[in-house]
Amino acid sequence: MGRGQSARDRTTEEVDAMTHQLTVSVLGTGIMGAAMARNLARAGHTVHAWNRTRAKAEPLADDGVRIAGSPEQAVRDTDVVLTMLHDASATLDTMREAAPALRPGTAWVQAGTAGLDGVAELAAFAREHGLLFYDAPVLGTRQPAEAGKLTVLAAGPLEGREKVTPVFEAVGARTVWSGEDGAEGGATRLKLVANSWVLAVTAAAGEALALSKALGVDPHGFFDLVAGGPLDMGYLRAKSDLVLEGRLTPPQFAVSTAAKDARLIVRAGSDNGVRLDVAEAAAARMERAAAQGHADEDMAAAYFASFDEKTDS
Repeated sequence: MGRGQSARDRTTEEVDAMTHQLTVSVLGTGIMGAAMARNLARAGHTVHAWNRTRAKAEPLADDGVRIAGSPEQAVRDTDVVLTMLHDASATLDTMREAAPALRPGTAWVQAGTAGLDGVAELAAFAREHGLLFYDAPVLGTRQPAEAGKLTVLAAGPLEGREKVTPVFEAVGARTVWSGEDGAEGGATRLKLVANSWVLAVTAAAGEALALSKALGVDPHGFFDLVAGGPLDMGYLRAKSDLVLEGRLTPPQFAVSTAAKDARLIVRAGSDNGVRLDVAEAAAARMERAAAQGHADEDMAAAYFASFDEKTDS
């Protein structure tokens, strides 16, 4: 603020920006969590980060993120806790470690894909500790996460949204609200449906490439055949390029995580009377690729599950 400038002289935008600076704790700094922490810091928020393997969190210090030695240390005096961990079990274990420092009324944004049963368990923990629970999985992979262009699928109480909205704006380009009770899992339900489509397309792209290899067909001939028509799609080409060009690391979305999500989708369908054969097959392909040594590669590496042994593309 310049000399002589009073609060009355500040623009509405400046006042809003000052009002919405938060202290945010990011628990889990893998592919997505690290990108989210960086974007929160770039937006001017005070960010504390913790990861089970501290070395993965340390590079965030260069972006002004404060690295904590424990979940309890990370969440002390925070406005918003954002968890981005592998599954519901890891998330619940981490929040239990953080529990001594959690304050009633703190907003908790659960941003991972936890599954319906998992969300119910996490929401129960939030109730026990007086937290404002937001079921808020994100749609997107490494590149949109790093660019702050994720889509946030959110469900949670109106009370507290003034805290979580700036967080969502820092990490995403769009927020889709799907209810006022995170415990109902409305956001997770939508995420599972979206991921079922992503996994189906990824698995199908890998099988098309594998079949072209087996039959001696140039895959680019297939791409030319469908170009510009209803069978063409950017995602098919993006995932195929990762395989054909050997760019499976660093992953946009890892095989191991895709396998976990596929199983959550299969279970959600089964629990609600729906048999999901494609999701079941996608889960098996991801698990087979992981067993072949591709767990930490991009999920496009499910391509290799079409072969008995690890093979070049």
